[in-house]
Amino acid sequence: MKKPCVYILASAPRGTLYIGVTSDLIARVWQHKEGLVDGFTKQYAVHHLVYYEQCEDMLTAIAREKQLKKWNRAWKLELIENSNPQWRDLYFELV
Repeated sequence: MKKPCVYILASAPRGTLYIGVTSDLIARVWQHKEGLVDGFTKQYAVHHLVYYEQCEDMLTAIAREKQLKKWNRAWKLELIENSNPQWRDLYFELV
């Protein structure tokens, strides 16, 4: 999965959300899960991959990340629930 992606992590269904961007989704989510990424996700135990989008290039991924970060919480929840209504941890489907 070495393709630019925007991803959303959650602490629990409808819990705390984190939006990020990466060129290696599997490795990056693993880092979050293992607590190797200091900061917000480690502090608030936000490590369930609940949504991701693959992008054509990193500039597109970064632009999409910025767009999603500006959205209100209700829109983000709707985006997640439209593709992942059970809030499954999608990481385990990727590995």
